[in-house]
Amino acid sequence: MATTGSGAPVQSATADREIVISRVIDAPPELVFEAFTEVRHLSRWWGPDGFTTTTTSLEFRAGGEWDFVMHGPDGTDYPEWITWTEITRPERIAMLHGESRGDPNAFESVLTFERDGTATRIEMRTVFPTKELRDEAAEKYHAIEGGQQTLGNLAAYVAEMAEQGADD
Repeated sequence: MATTGSGAPVQSATADREIVISRVIDAPPELVFEAFTEVRHLSRWWGPDGFTTTTTSLEFRAGGEWDFVMHGPDGTDYPEWITWTEITRPERIAMLHGESRGDPNAFESVLTFERDGTATRIEMRTVFPTKELRDEAAEKYHAIEGGQQTLGNLAAYVAEMAEQGADD
């Protein structure tokens, strides 16, 4: 967080529209980053506890898209769409995420992967178009808890990757 000359924290201009979630994962950034690159990885961990993911198409590159459906534990299907706006291996992924291309309520997320000794500190910073959409995501869709569970699922999957070797 930035500070003013007086040492007081400066609040981000988007703070009331943000959800920020972080976690330390016991693996190097290269391996954690790799879990985002291919369907064979994403489909194994993406989403909160109890959800599964079916990918329609995935092109992991800046300007590429990921069309997928998240299947809730109650049987509800949630169509999703992501376009990757920036990819800097293995430090940063920026994306626009909505229900479909052109979704006026799509939100921007930036994921950073920072080395923390032999581990990786991943931070997921999501900015919604409005405070109301942020509040709805947090309250109605439990986005904070779901994001924490998603990063937990990523951590568990990356641990499996590390045991098996990333190229298996």
